[in-house]
Amino acid sequence: MTDRSMSRRKALLAFGATFGTGLAAPALLRAEPAPMTRRNISSFSQQSWREHFDTLGKAAIVADTASRALHFWSGDGEDYRIYPTSVPISEDLTKRGYTEVVRKRVGPDWTPTASMVERNPDLHYMPPGPDNPLGTHAMYLSWPAYLIHGTHDTRKIGRPSSDGCIGLYNEMIAELYAITPVGTQVRII
Repeated sequence: MTDRSMSRRKALLAFGATFGTGLAAPALLRAEPAPMTRRNISSFSQQSWREHFDTLGKAAIVADTASRALHFWSGDGEDYRIYPTSVPISEDLTKRGYTEVVRKRVGPDWTPTASMVERNPDLHYMPPGPDNPLGTHAMYLSWPAYLIHGTHDTRKIGRPSSDGCIGLYNEMIAELYAITPVGTQVRII
């Protein structure tokens, strides 16, 4: 190879390195997909019932007020479901610990507690219906005035918006209601 052909070759390589790559690189970068980032869109994370209960019993529910999710496990452990929820509006209204479902009702009526009326004197008894804050279904816990229930106000789900209860979309409480037996153990965390 002559010096002249060698310098031509070097010049072409230099041109390619300077201009060819410089021009091609942005196109390649734009065409290349972003690195895969795994995100749980709902921000829910799966839980294990074993972290909360010794046995499943009839069934088990964990209501996680931090992630605003309700976890359900059937008594045989074959059925595990997660639902988005509303949670208590403040820490002083949030009761945590172990309880259980003691009764259930389709089309619940609602009576505000004394503390609710104290905060808002306009509150009054409501029969079942579209204005009822308990939605279409309610599961009463062994703690007085604490429930897992539906809501007609879908803006509440995913937010701290209740006076102590755990709320679900009406379609989801209907599903949960159907598979949750009285006696289901519940933990609110």
